Amino acid sequence: MAVEGVTGDLIKVVSLLGAGVVAVPLFKRLGLGSVLGYFTAGLAIGPYGLGLFAHPATVLHVAEFGVVMFLFIIGLEMQPSRLWNLRREIFGLGALQVTFCGALLTAVGYAYGLPLPAAFIAGMGFVLSSTAVVMQMLDERGETSTPQGQQAVSILLLEDLAIVPLLAVVALLAPVSGDAGNGWLSFGIGLACVAGLVLAGRYLLNPMFRLLALAQAREVMTAAALLVVLGSALAMQLGGLSMAMGAFLAGVLLSESSFRHQLEADIEPFRGILLGLFFLAVGMSLDLAVIASQWQLIGLAVIAFMGVKALGIFAVAKLFRSTNREAITRVALFSQGGEFAFVLYGAALAAGIFDAQVNAVASATVILSMALTPLLAIALDRFMPAQETSLDGVELADGLDGRALIIGFGRFGQVASQSLLARGFNVSIIEVDVELIKAASNFGFKVHYGDGTRAEILHASGAERAEAILVCVDNRDTANRIVAVAQEAFPHAKLFVRAYDRGHSMDLIRNGVEYQIRETFESAMAFGTAVLLGMGVSQEEAIEIAEDVRRRDDERLDLQVASDIYAGVNLVRGNAPIPAPLTKPKAAGKIHGNVPDDLGDF
Repeated sequence: MAVEGVTGDLIKVVSLLGAGVVAVPLFKRLGLGSVLGYFTAGLAIGPYGLGLFAHPATVLHVAEFGVVMFLFIIGLEMQPSRLWNLRREIFGLGALQVTFCGALLTAVGYAYGLPLPAAFIAGMGFVLSSTAVVMQMLDERGETSTPQGQQAVSILLLEDLAIVPLLAVVALLAPVSGDAGNGWLSFGIGLACVAGLVLAGRYLLNPMFRLLALAQAREVMTAAALLVVLGSALAMQLGGLSMAMGAFLAGVLLSESSFRHQLEADIEPFRGILLGLFFLAVGMSLDLAVIASQWQLIGLAVIAFMGVKALGIFAVAKLFRSTNREAITRVALFSQGGEFAFVLYGAALAAGIFDAQVNAVASATVILSMALTPLLAIALDRFMPAQETSLDGVELADGLDGRALIIGFGRFGQVASQSLLARGFNVSIIEVDVELIKAASNFGFKVHYGDGTRAEILHASGAERAEAILVCVDNRDTANRIVAVAQEAFPHAKLFVRAYDRGHSMDLIRNGVEYQIRETFESAMAFGTAVLLGMGVSQEEAIEIAEDVRRRDDERLDLQVASDIYAGVNLVRGNAPIPAPLTKPKAAGKIHGNVPDDLGDF
């Protein structure tokens, strides 16, 4: 029996939150991503799972605001000048992908036996990829700001724009009314809404936020941020447009405002929760009864629509001179249908273009494709060969003869090199990051391409002639491999190594390197000394305290190495000799208060 009233509503809210809290960390730990976790959790608590929600469409309607807020935040990152720079990708790449893939998918629907109008709407609905899924995956992969990520954003923006003429086409194709005038009227109203929102954003939003900021009421600013997002979404919806497009435009118009960061901070918590709710609702909406009765048809539809769309995406990507890897990555991200398909299919059902069965099969196809997309991305990451590095304009390490060899020329290596270069030493530098090598050349540094973990590369870099080898890479495992190779092949060279943390320092001491330093230790010491000076401590006393802290840290590090008791872990590596135990250092005179026995970073 269904639980009624407030208690029943509370149970539903708790079940939504609990499903996400349990499923998402589990799926991310399994390497399957948060999107698939939300889908699975939604299916578990939906009508065909525990049955806690009999009408998932209601949840989906509310949860669409998560997508709306996500697009608002993306808009905040898109200054008008930046958006103008993407015009070729939006109206070139995006428009071509939508039209070409739409034509291919229309042919697939027609081949399935659908009437041409229904085939067109089914195909064009599947063309509109899921903004929520693609943006979430780009965000998790850290690719939103990359050139490929910006192209993906451009395509999504054009697809959001495409919903406007597609809804007008539904009105034109409707067998019930067939009123072309109403279709074009809706199109004109949509354009008027866009123009009105642009004018309001340009002349009203910034003055409004300035007035609200004077009130110094944080909750009012948060309410105003929500008002802008939801108000712009409502304006677009009333004009027959995408709510997400309205929020995006509002974000773009505020992207150069001095309140941008405050707005982003206010919206972010709502965006995260509602976007997760959206994915849960999509999982709930999967009609297992339809899939069970039409499993062959739906299975073939998923394979045909995703496969044909993938071919179209790949062809368009190659036409725009993308590499094979970039094209395949775009296929993995975009070969699914999206949330706007439900809007288009619903309009087609109301207009009589779709019947109930076609709508159910098409919607199930879209949902299954959305659920498969994270798996495609995982397969891409796991089985795609590593990206080949272009060495155009970069010299390989060969025949170098520097007195010192620096391996790794990031922030640490650049600073470490300054003293050697200032003294006039001949220094050889190798690095594996091609972009970093090219950037260094702009500042007069001669950096060669070379992998320091390989003995033959170290030989070509002049390691057998170098007095010192400086290991300045920012990866602990890579540094350890370089140390092992250098000690075996070039035992005469002194090793100076950048350590990641205290544990890494102890490993390096056991392995007998001449010198190691934690990458943040000295900068943190200088920082602490500056704080003491700023708080009125004399310079002499501040320096003395810093030296005392440094001495205590060195002594404690030696003691921990000798006793093999760092964090209860046996730190012996190979047959490295164990130094004689040291006596525990006495308390330093200048350090007062509750100083922990285990100073330093971890």
